[in-house]
Amino acid sequence: GIDEAGRGPVLGPMVYGCMYCARSYHDTLATLSFADSKTLKEEQREELFESLKMNSSIGWEVDVICSKVLSAKMLKRYASVHYELQISTFFSRLKVFLIFRTKINLNEISHNSAMGLVRKAIDSGVLLTEVYIDTVGDPEKYRVKLTEKFPGIKFVVAKKADSLYPVVSGASIVAKVTRDRALRNWVFDETAQNMHMNTGSGYPGDPNTIQWLKDHKHPVFGFPTLVRFSWGTCTAYFKNGVEVTW
Repeated sequence: GIDEAGRGPVLGPMVYGCMYCARSYHDTLATLSFADSKTLKEEQREELFESLKMNSSIGWEVDVICSKVLSAKMLKRYASVHYELQISTFFSRLKVFLIFRTKINLNEISHNSAMGLVRKAIDSGVLLTEVYIDTVGDPEKYRVKLTEKFPGIKFVVAKKADSLYPVVSGASIVAKVTRDRALRNWVFDETAQNMHMNTGSGYPGDPNTIQWLKDHKHPVFGFPTLVRFSWGTCTAYFKNGVEVTW
Protein backbone atom coordinates (compact mmCIF):
# COMPACT_ATOMS: atom_id res chain seq x y z
CA GLY A 1 0.00 0.00 0.00
CA ILE A 2 1.24 3.54 -0.83
CA ASP A 3 0.00 6.94 0.34
CA GLU A 4 1.33 10.43 0.98
CA ALA A 5 1.19 13.15 3.61
CA GLY A 6 1.77 16.86 3.14
CA ARG A 7 0.84 17.35 -0.48
CA GLY A 8 -1.05 20.61 0.10
CA PRO A 9 0.85 22.59 2.77
CA VAL A 10 3.16 25.44 1.86
CA LEU A 11 5.53 24.39 4.64
CA GLY A 12 7.61 21.30 5.22
CA PRO A 13 8.28 18.09 3.31
CA MET A 14 5.93 15.91 1.32
CA VAL A 15 6.29 12.34 2.51
CA TYR A 16 5.39 9.18 0.63
CA GLY A 17 5.02 6.06 2.72
CA CYS A 18 4.51 2.42 1.89
CA MET A 19 3.59 -0.59 3.96
CA TYR A 20 3.67 -4.20 2.82
CA CYS A 21 2.86 -7.64 4.15
CA ALA A 22 2.24 -11.19 2.96
CA ARG A 23 -1.11 -11.75 1.24
CA SER A 24 -1.87 -14.40 3.87
CA TYR A 25 -1.64 -11.64 6.51
CA HIS A 26 -4.26 -9.45 4.84
CA ASP A 27 -7.21 -10.57 6.99
CA THR A 28 -5.20 -9.99 10.16
CA LEU A 29 -4.18 -6.56 8.90
CA ALA A 30 -7.83 -5.57 8.73
CA THR A 31 -8.15 -6.10 12.51
CA LEU A 32 -5.28 -3.79 13.52
CA SER A 33 -7.35 -0.57 13.60
CA PHE A 34 -5.48 1.12 10.76
CA ALA A 35 -7.51 3.94 9.24
CA ASP A 36 -7.00 7.01 7.10
CA SER A 37 -4.47 9.00 9.14
CA LYS A 38 -6.54 12.17 8.76
CA THR A 39 -9.35 10.59 10.80
CA LEU A 40 -7.05 9.71 13.72
CA LYS A 41 -5.70 11.85 16.53
CA GLU A 42 -1.97 12.37 16.70
CA GLU A 43 -1.61 10.07 19.74
CA GLN A 44 -3.45 7.29 17.90
CA ARG A 45 -1.23 7.64 14.83
CA GLU A 46 1.91 7.54 16.94
CA GLU A 47 0.72 4.43 18.79
CA LEU A 48 -0.21 2.62 15.57
CA PHE A 49 3.08 3.56 13.95
CA GLU A 50 5.05 2.16 16.87
CA SER A 51 2.99 -1.04 16.81
CA LEU A 52 3.55 -1.65 13.08
CA LYS A 53 7.28 -1.01 13.52
CA MET A 54 7.37 -3.83 16.08
CA ASN A 55 5.31 -6.19 13.91
CA SER A 56 7.62 -8.63 12.12
CA SER A 57 4.87 -9.44 9.60
CA ILE A 58 4.87 -5.87 8.29
CA GLY A 59 7.46 -3.93 6.33
CA TRP A 60 7.47 -0.20 5.62
CA GLU A 61 9.50 2.52 3.91
CA VAL A 62 9.30 6.28 3.35
CA ASP A 63 10.45 8.84 0.82
CA VAL A 64 10.82 12.31 2.34
CA ILE A 65 10.85 15.08 -0.27
CA CYS A 66 11.95 18.30 1.40
CA SER A 67 10.59 21.76 0.57
CA LYS A 68 13.81 22.78 -1.13
CA VAL A 69 13.68 19.84 -3.52
CA LEU A 70 9.97 20.35 -4.27
CA SER A 71 10.56 24.03 -5.07
CA ALA A 72 13.62 23.35 -7.22
CA LYS A 73 11.81 20.74 -9.31
CA MET A 74 8.65 22.78 -9.74
CA LEU A 75 10.40 26.03 -10.64
CA LYS A 76 13.35 24.90 -12.73
CA ARG A 77 13.69 25.32 -16.44
CA TYR A 78 16.73 23.58 -17.81
CA ALA A 79 18.26 22.75 -21.16
CA SER A 80 19.52 19.45 -22.46
CA VAL A 81 21.80 19.05 -25.44
CA HIS A 82 21.29 16.35 -28.08
CA TYR A 83 23.78 15.51 -30.81
CA GLU A 84 23.16 13.95 -34.21
CA LEU A 85 25.99 12.92 -36.50
CA GLN A 86 25.11 12.89 -40.20
CA ILE A 87 27.53 11.00 -42.44
CA SER A 88 27.50 10.68 -46.23
CA THR A 89 29.99 9.79 -48.97
CA PHE A 90 30.97 13.42 -49.44
CA PHE A 91 30.76 15.01 -45.99
CA SER A 92 29.91 14.54 -42.34
CA ARG A 93 28.09 17.06 -40.22
CA LEU A 94 27.38 17.29 -36.51
CA LYS A 95 24.01 18.81 -35.68
CA VAL A 96 23.43 20.06 -32.15
CA PHE A 97 19.92 20.43 -30.72
CA LEU A 98 19.28 22.46 -27.58
CA ILE A 99 16.01 21.36 -26.01
CA PHE A 100 14.45 23.33 -23.17
CA ARG A 101 12.52 21.31 -20.63
CA THR A 102 9.93 22.88 -18.39
CA LYS A 103 9.33 22.51 -14.69
CA ILE A 104 8.17 19.24 -13.15
CA ASN A 105 4.64 19.37 -11.75
CA LEU A 106 3.60 17.99 -8.38
CA ASN A 107 1.75 15.01 -9.90
CA GLU A 108 4.89 13.84 -11.68
CA ILE A 109 6.94 14.25 -8.51
CA SER A 110 4.31 12.19 -6.66
CA HIS A 111 4.27 9.46 -9.30
CA ASN A 112 8.07 9.22 -9.27
CA SER A 113 8.12 8.94 -5.49
CA ALA A 114 5.55 6.15 -5.48
CA MET A 115 7.39 4.27 -8.22
CA GLY A 116 10.60 4.72 -6.28
CA LEU A 117 9.04 3.00 -3.26
CA VAL A 118 7.86 0.11 -5.43
CA ARG A 119 11.37 -0.25 -6.83
CA LYS A 120 12.91 -0.09 -3.36
CA ALA A 121 10.63 -2.87 -2.11
CA ILE A 122 11.48 -5.07 -5.09
CA ASP A 123 15.21 -4.41 -4.73
CA SER A 124 15.03 -5.35 -1.04
CA GLY A 125 13.73 -8.80 -2.02
CA VAL A 126 9.98 -8.35 -1.54
CA LEU A 127 7.97 -10.42 -4.04
CA LEU A 128 5.30 -7.89 -4.93
CA THR A 129 2.13 -9.24 -6.50
CA GLU A 130 -0.40 -6.50 -5.68
CA VAL A 131 0.01 -2.79 -4.96
CA TYR A 132 -2.76 -0.48 -3.76
CA ILE A 133 -2.27 3.26 -4.23
CA ASP A 134 -4.22 6.40 -3.38
CA THR A 135 -4.55 8.12 -6.73
CA VAL A 136 -2.89 11.30 -7.90
CA GLY A 137 -4.65 12.50 -11.02
CA ASP A 138 -6.73 10.18 -13.17
CA PRO A 139 -6.77 6.71 -11.53
CA GLU A 140 -6.83 4.70 -14.77
CA LYS A 141 -4.02 6.65 -16.45
CA TYR A 142 -1.95 6.30 -13.29
CA ARG A 143 -2.64 2.55 -13.17
CA VAL A 144 -1.55 2.12 -16.80
CA LYS A 145 1.63 4.11 -16.13
CA LEU A 146 2.49 1.90 -13.16
CA THR A 147 1.69 -1.32 -15.03
CA GLU A 148 3.93 -0.33 -17.93
CA LYS A 149 6.75 0.43 -15.49
CA PHE A 150 6.29 -2.77 -13.47
CA PRO A 151 4.70 -5.48 -15.65
CA GLY A 152 3.58 -8.54 -13.74
CA ILE A 153 2.34 -6.60 -10.70
CA LYS A 154 -1.37 -5.95 -10.20
CA PHE A 155 -1.99 -2.27 -9.42
CA VAL A 156 -5.19 -0.98 -7.86
CA VAL A 157 -5.36 2.82 -8.00
CA ALA A 158 -8.34 4.45 -6.34
CA LYS A 159 -9.59 7.68 -4.84
CA LYS A 160 -9.71 7.53 -1.03
CA ALA A 161 -7.73 4.28 -1.12
CA ASP A 162 -6.56 5.08 2.43
CA SER A 163 -10.18 4.61 3.54
CA LEU A 164 -10.79 1.49 1.45
CA TYR A 165 -7.73 -0.71 1.94
CA PRO A 166 -6.07 -1.34 5.33
CA VAL A 167 -2.64 -1.67 3.72
CA VAL A 168 -3.00 1.86 2.32
CA SER A 169 -4.33 3.10 5.66
CA GLY A 170 -1.14 1.78 7.23
CA ALA A 171 0.95 3.55 4.60
CA SER A 172 -0.98 6.74 5.33
CA ILE A 173 -0.04 6.49 9.01
CA VAL A 174 3.61 5.86 8.15
CA ALA A 175 3.70 8.96 5.93
CA LYS A 176 1.79 11.23 8.30
CA VAL A 177 3.76 10.36 11.44
CA THR A 178 7.05 10.74 9.56
CA ARG A 179 6.04 14.21 8.34
CA ASP A 180 4.75 15.29 11.77
CA ARG A 181 8.01 14.23 13.41
CA ALA A 182 10.06 16.01 10.75
CA LEU A 183 8.22 19.27 11.48
CA ARG A 184 8.32 18.78 15.23
CA ASN A 185 12.10 18.31 15.15
CA TRP A 186 12.82 20.86 12.42
CA VAL A 187 16.17 22.64 12.70
CA PHE A 188 16.50 25.79 10.63
CA ASP A 189 19.44 26.09 8.24
CA GLU A 190 19.13 29.85 8.62
CA THR A 191 20.46 31.80 11.60
CA ALA A 192 18.22 34.89 11.61
CA GLN A 193 16.85 36.04 14.94
CA ASN A 194 13.29 35.52 16.19
CA MET A 195 12.61 32.45 14.06
CA HIS A 196 10.02 30.07 15.47
CA MET A 197 7.86 27.06 14.60
CA ASN A 198 4.42 28.45 15.46
CA THR A 199 3.43 27.68 11.90
CA GLY A 200 -0.14 26.55 12.32
CA SER A 201 -1.19 23.70 10.05
CA GLY A 202 1.07 24.78 7.20
CA TYR A 203 -1.88 25.07 4.82
CA PRO A 204 -2.16 28.31 2.82
CA GLY A 205 -5.58 29.20 4.25
CA ASP A 206 -4.54 28.94 7.90
CA PRO A 207 -4.24 32.45 9.51
CA ASN A 208 -1.37 31.24 11.71
CA THR A 209 0.50 29.98 8.65
CA ILE A 210 -0.09 33.28 6.83
CA GLN A 211 1.24 35.20 9.85
CA TRP A 212 4.28 32.93 10.02
CA LEU A 213 5.06 33.65 6.36
CA LYS A 214 4.78 37.40 7.03
CA ASP A 215 7.11 37.11 10.02
CA HIS A 216 9.76 35.11 8.15
CA LYS A 217 9.96 36.74 4.71
CA HIS A 218 13.23 38.36 3.69
CA PRO A 219 13.56 40.97 0.91
CA VAL A 220 16.64 39.28 -0.59
CA PHE A 221 16.54 35.62 0.40
CA GLY A 222 12.77 35.09 0.40
CA PHE A 223 11.91 32.47 2.99
CA PRO A 224 13.66 29.83 5.09
CA THR A 225 14.06 26.44 3.40
CA LEU A 226 11.06 25.17 5.36
CA VAL A 227 8.91 27.00 2.79
CA ARG A 228 7.94 25.70 -0.64
CA PHE A 229 8.89 28.71 -2.76
CA SER A 230 7.02 27.25 -5.73
CA TRP A 231 3.59 27.52 -4.07
CA GLY A 232 1.39 30.32 -5.42
CA THR A 233 0.85 31.44 -1.82
CA CYS A 234 4.40 32.80 -1.79
CA THR A 235 4.10 34.94 -4.93
CA ALA A 236 2.50 37.92 -3.20
CA TYR A 237 5.38 38.14 -0.74
CA PHE A 238 7.96 38.54 -3.51
CA LYS A 239 6.42 41.72 -4.97
CA ASN A 240 8.37 43.97 -2.60
CA GLY A 241 11.55 41.93 -2.80
CA VAL A 242 14.91 43.19 -3.98
CA GLU A 243 15.46 42.83 -7.72
CA VAL A 244 18.44 40.63 -8.50
CA THR A 245 20.30 40.67 -11.82
CA TRP A 246 22.11 37.45 -12.75
